[in-house]
Amino acid sequence: MKFLRFLYPRFSFLKKYRWAVVLYITMIWPVVDLLIMVTRNNPANYNTLEALSLRLLVVLFLSFGMGYLIVFKLKKVLRNKSFGLSLVVRSLILIVAAFIMNFLTETAHAIIITRLDLIGALRFFYYEAFQAFWLVNKLFFWLILFLITQLIIEINEKYAPGVFRDILLGKYVQPKVENRIVMFIDLKDSTPIAEKLGTIMYFKFIRDFIYHVSNAINEYGGRIYQYVGDEVVASWMFDQQNTRICMSALIEARKNLQKHSEDFRRRYGIIPEFRVGIHCGEVTVGEIGVIKKDLAMSGDTMNTTARIRSACSELNQKFIVSKAFRDNINLEEWQSTSLGLIELKGKGNGIELFALKI
Repeated sequence: MKFLRFLYPRFSFLKKYRWAVVLYITMIWPVVDLLIMVTRNNPANYNTLEALSLRLLVVLFLSFGMGYLIVFKLKKVLRNKSFGLSLVVRSLILIVAAFIMNFLTETAHAIIITRLDLIGALRFFYYEAFQAFWLVNKLFFWLILFLITQLIIEINEKYAPGVFRDILLGKYVQPKVENRIVMFIDLKDSTPIAEKLGTIMYFKFIRDFIYHVSNAINEYGGRIYQYVGDEVVASWMFDQQNTRICMSALIEARKNLQKHSEDFRRRYGIIPEFRVGIHCGEVTVGEIGVIKKDLAMSGDTMNTTARIRSACSELNQKFIVSKAFRDNINLEEWQSTSLGLIELKGKGNGIELFALKI
């Protein structure tokens, strides 16, 4: 997606990703439609450059609109619905959009290319669509295209953007050692909250909490490695710029929860807070699984980060980072406080930790 940075350099990673998906849909759908049109459906009607250009222009414009609808609007509206129901609803809405698209393309073709008047163009469309069952074939084609597109988007987002591509290309079939920033986030006071809310309400509370935290991580290009109960584990490739980006994601997560504090108070009577441990170093990344494949990260860096997050409770701090991370972020003096050398469980030597003041 590097070519998109020129188009919208101020967009967050998540918005860049979503707009990239919209643009891919805008580019791919018209090409597929045109290939089907000239090879199977009355190629004689599209044997001139003018006719092909007109159809391409109309489908291009409407594909952009439908892509925007899929990626931005319908995903947000249907986020708490089952995947099956969401798929059906989105497909039905898009079938209506496909009907409108075919109506506009064929009517425009009849008026501009065939030189019929508006009434003649409408009659021609009615005959072709409802007498010759031409529309049924077209809508079936678009339904298949919609389903394939939505499944690809869901699979890609299920693994996190870029991970499915890595699995598909076999990038991590052989384990690789990478330098990464690792962040562990978990809910503060989860046990008393669970006792107060009960099983079902607590699960909904966790789901909303993780949704807002994950949005912040995604906004800043973090790769969410896994969810474990009320815990989110994320990572970035290590460099100085990404240490600042990681901090921005942390601040954004806190802002997201503050922004929706009244929603949490109204629904659950509790405003969530979280604890964070951040560290950086080498991790081993590789493909695991047989039926369900995924990318796993392991190594001392992962274990140390988990211990740093646990130390938040023991040291009564919200945000703790390792010296290795702090030394690469250029914090002001007042933004962090040394906690000294801390003995972490399972570690032979103590490491210096810092509490963030943000």
